[in-house]
Amino acid sequence: MARMQELNLMGKQDHVLIVDDDPDIRQLLSEYLQDANYRPFTATGGQDMWRILGSEHIDIIILDLMMPGEDGLELCRELRKRRNTPLIMLTARGTLIDRIVGLEVGADDYLPKPFDPRELLARMKVIVRRARSFPEKHEADQVSHISFAGWQLDTQARQAKSPEGVTITLGGSDYQVLRTLLDHPGRALSRDFLLNTVYGKEAMPFDRSIDVCISRLRQQLLDNPRAPALIRTVRNTGYMLMAEVSYHT
Repeated sequence: MARMQELNLMGKQDHVLIVDDDPDIRQLLSEYLQDANYRPFTATGGQDMWRILGSEHIDIIILDLMMPGEDGLELCRELRKRRNTPLIMLTARGTLIDRIVGLEVGADDYLPKPFDPRELLARMKVIVRRARSFPEKHEADQVSHISFAGWQLDTQARQAKSPEGVTITLGGSDYQVLRTLLDHPGRALSRDFLLNTVYGKEAMPFDRSIDVCISRLRQQLLDNPRAPALIRTVRNTGYMLMAEVSYHT
């Protein structure tokens, strides 16, 4: 184990913040992640979390959903207002509705307790790698082209060029939906999230605006609506872009 730590310390250490009121969970994860070449920080609740975030650069947060006297969902909402740090939510409640709510308020992933630390580590690596493939927020307006699945999106002209060189012009809402999907590849985005991001409004019963946009996008991007490979429908949640994405300034 000592030899493994010595070799790992030669590389970059990502900083992980573990927010959980359970001291056993904090100790278990701290020791495991330290052996995996992470530098762990621990917090017992929201107050400790904000203090550490104010003084340390954190690459990923592991947040317990259910802490005495605190609402993990509200902490997640507040985090997303202030920063885009990748976040995995832990909870003893593993129902579908809990997972959906956790993702809708901004969690990147959701893991029910009890969990295997090896699975958590694997998910952490994927999420951090994905987050680093996104442009930084202050650089977002400088992105001129986005490549995905052989397509090239011109963000200034709002036109997409197919692998065969055919150019299509996207309407305002269609462009915004596509751009939101491109900014979150491989992540299930709820209809409510897309509706709020694109139209700036809350979902209303029977509002099919996003579904109509997705239908148009699939037609324009030649994504078979009967068996879509590019924009996948995630049952009971929303939509997910299934493509590698690269940004160009």
